[in-house]
Formats: sequence, structure tokens, C-alpha cells
Amino acid sequence: MHFSPLMNDSQTKARTGKLHTDHGNVDTPIFMPVGTAATVKGIHQKELKEEIQAQIVLGNTYHLYMRPGMEVMEAAGGLHAFMHWDGPLLTDSGGYQVYSLANSRKITEEGVRFQSHLDGSYHWFTPESSIDVQRSIGADIIMAFDECTPYPCDYNYAKKSLKLTHDWLIRCNQQMKRTKPKYGHEQTMFPIVQGSVYPDLRRSSAEFMSEHGELGIAIGGLSVGEPEEVLYDMTNVVTDILPKSKARYLMGVGTPWNLLECIGLGIDMFDCVLPSRNARHGLLYTREGNINIKNKRWEFDFTAIDPQSRLVSDQFYTKAYLRHLFRTQENLGLQLATLHNLTFYLDLMKEAREHIENGTFLSWKKQLIPRLKRRL
Repeated sequence: MHFSPLMNDSQTKARTGKLHTDHGNVDTPIFMPVGTAATVKGIHQKELKEEIQAQIVLGNTYHLYMRPGMEVMEAAGGLHAFMHWDGPLLTDSGGYQVYSLANSRKITEEGVRFQSHLDGSYHWFTPESSIDVQRSIGADIIMAFDECTPYPCDYNYAKKSLKLTHDWLIRCNQQMKRTKPKYGHEQTMFPIVQGSVYPDLRRSSAEFMSEHGELGIAIGGLSVGEPEEVLYDMTNVVTDILPKSKARYLMGVGTPWNLLECIGLGIDMFDCVLPSRNARHGLLYTREGNINIKNKRWEFDFTAIDPQSRLVSDQFYTKAYLRHLFRTQENLGLQLATLHNLTFYLDLMKEAREHIENGTFLSWKKQLIPRLKRRL
């Protein structure tokens, strides 16, 4: 496994690259659909590969640990075999889900004790157990166990939390060395830069993490409620420090315009639930703006959702039809909306790569972002 930076944009920090894994190569910048519980909600794996053209999918360590559990996962031969996906997979460490269980968990230097959201039973996640679980899941790229700080967060708490994340990384590295992949393919671990919204902490963490992570480094603790400008400022601080030879993964981000702005700041990889979650609520992304497909204005609109989408052919689903499906609560409406949004995100990444290669990324981004933010 290795990462190959390819082309740098002359006006921004945007770049293209290629991530090489045993399950295939990934062109960057890339967006990873979120398959929380071994599935991208509403989307068949065949659609993921052939229509959406996803190159890598994210699985969730906490949820897979809870269900189906590691006994089933290992009996199946790992997540690739279990969900019948032969492309690259990435898993988070469970740290963010533990963060989201703020009312039912206790953080110590050893790890985190938390209650299951399913039945209230108690469990421990430590740096060692997080690595062990991710070995059992078998993703190509796994994450170091970290603490994701909330927003807002005072400086002293952020500093103490950062030390904990750095200490946990050392233990994750040691556990990686003590264990081996279980399914015959290579695994690599990304450390995670933390530091909340404090530039000095972010710089310190970026410098520390730059010494770790053979293939890439993640940036966590952003897109948790802070203003967009703070997201961009912290990302810019970190990418100024991270090695150019390693992939940069910005966790949990974000809207289409967030992705384009952060590509310009040097980010290579993204994941977010927004395109699929918003699709299930009827919010569709297009190159001319956002559509709430449940609005009455689309009742007699027999045009394509996005005429520029590659899903448009001689036979396409109209806005009026999709509105009807949502109004009648037909499952097909949720499926088609998810298919549309994820295709939009993956196509946006492909267009970004093309504009970086052509030297037109900055002008394209400036022209497109105001349109992406519009409500139609």
C-alpha cells in the first residue's frame, strides 16, 4: 500500500493523487460514501460500484462491533466478504461514536467505558481493543483511537484531550506491531490530528502526527458545530504542516462547497453522511443549487433533477415523479434520491480532479460554489 501525489494546482494547495491498496486504487481527491452498518442506506453494492462509481466505502467500527459483532464478522471472513464489496474499505476507530455518547460514557487514560445505544450494556474501548476490532473487520485503512473534542471546548480541556489522543496513538502503534491482518490483505493505520479550534494545538498535533502514519493522516474534531470559516482556518493550519507525501483525510466533512474549499486547502479524502441522510429527507444537490423535492413547486415539473447529471439518459426520473414518491412514502423515492446525491458527490470529485489537472481549479471553484449554495 502506498500513496502517490500526482499533480499540484499552481494557485491553491489542491492536488491529485492515487491511493494504492490490495483491493484497488483510489483517485484523489475522493469522497467516501458512509456505510455505517455494512451498508450505504438504500443503495445496493452493484449501484455503488457501477452507477455511483464509488472507489472506497467507509464502515463504522462502533456499530459493527455492536451488530453483527466480531464473531460473525470473523466467521464471514471480514467486512469485504460480509457485505460483498471487493473495493477498498476504511473504518473509523469508534472514537467519534463514543464522543456522541457523551451522556453515557466515561473517559480515562486507559480508554472509554460506555453504554450501548441498543440495550444499555457496558463496554470498553481502548486503543488496543479498537485496533483489534478493526483487525477483525479487515478494512484496508483503519483509524487510530482518539478523543474527539466537542465544540465549543475550552483551551485547557482541548490541551488535556490532545495529550490523551497522542498517548493513545503510541499504544495504537504498538498494538499494530503486535498484531497482523487476518484476511490476507494489507492494512494501514491513519493517526488523527486533534486540537479543537486552537491553532497552536492543531500545529502541535500536526507535527506529532506527521511522524506517524505510513500512508496518510486524518484530521478530526472539525465539522462538529464550529463556523465554516473556522473549519477552513484549522484545515489550512494543519495542511501547511502535514507531509506532502502522505494522504490527508478530513473526517466528517461536509457540504459540496465545504469539499471544494477544503480540496483547495490540500485535502485528499472526505466522508460525510450528508448526501445520503439529506436525500432521505428530500434534499437534493444539483449544480444549480439545492432542491427540496417535497415542495409543491415541483408537482408539474417533468424535467430531470439535474440535467448535468450522468444519470440522465433517454429515460430519467423527473422532479414530479420523485416528489410523488416522497409524498406517497414509497421506498423507491429514498433510493433514487440517495443514488442521485451520492452520484453528484462522486462526480464533483471527478470534476475537481480534472480541473486540477487542467490548471482551472480555482476559477471553476469560484464560479461553482455560489450556485451550489442556492436554494431552488
